[in-house]
Amino acid sequence: MKRQHSSHGGAHNSAESCIALIDARFLAWLQGQTEAAQDNTRQHLLTLLGHALVNNGLDLNLRRIYWYSDSAEDQVVDAQISRAVLPHSQDGGVSILRALGADLKRLAERQACEHILVGSDDERLLSLIDEAQLHGVAVHLLADEASRNMNQLQRDDPGWARLLSQADHRVVLGAQNLRDGAQPRHGNAAVHAAPAMDPEQLREQLNTVIQAWWADEPEDLREELREELHNTRGIPQEVDRQLLLGVRRVLERALSFQEKKLLREMVRDLVLGPQAPAANAAPQDDHMD
Repeated sequence: MKRQHSSHGGAHNSAESCIALIDARFLAWLQGQTEAAQDNTRQHLLTLLGHALVNNGLDLNLRRIYWYSDSAEDQVVDAQISRAVLPHSQDGGVSILRALGADLKRLAERQACEHILVGSDDERLLSLIDEAQLHGVAVHLLADEASRNMNQLQRDDPGWARLLSQADHRVVLGAQNLRDGAQPRHGNAAVHAAPAMDPEQLREQLNTVIQAWWADEPEDLREELREELHNTRGIPQEVDRQLLLGVRRVLERALSFQEKKLLREMVRDLVLGPQAPAANAAPQDDHMD
């Protein structure tokens, strides 16, 4: 059973403590930014996350942020500790999973805080989050506006929905945080109401992004992806996030749900080739469209 925490925690003399574990790549995706743009975000991150917690009914004392990034860190930010990880393209996100997961485990086992805010969409964290909760720690997950409609999200992105369902609270980084420098991916209805675009032009631009991504993929990763796509209707979260960011840079806007569906179908067609139609007829439960 999920634990509920009062939004009136500030009424106590000392608010319950919280430590945040933030994947820089995930935060960039969440805000629709490139990772390079995160330098400015880091300076205001404590305030940004603090406001997001309060706006989601959690009045907590955010004591510290652990920042996981594969970029060289030359800035020192108060109450932030940097953790260097390998680029996802080198290890499929294993190093960040280990680093963030180890910190989550130690914080929970040592009862270093009452709450942990996790900024990641790696479904492999699910068991570690469950273990931390069994130690009595409340674990909250940073999310976007799409998480307000979990029924829809379960259809669009079942893996992400499963991870969010484990959270004690989903902390939406939404439109209310714009003043703090955030540019949420699904911030409001205007984002979903994408400007009309010629279908052929859209397909051409999507294809440019997809082909550039595919050309950079090593053959061993291509083969792994082919195997994975035979067993699911979706595409891996990291691939999805990378392509969505690439398309956003080209179109200068987020994709609508239908455009995302088209993007994912095009990826499957490219990766699986002639086998794509048969694979697309896989069971409905695992699809992301």
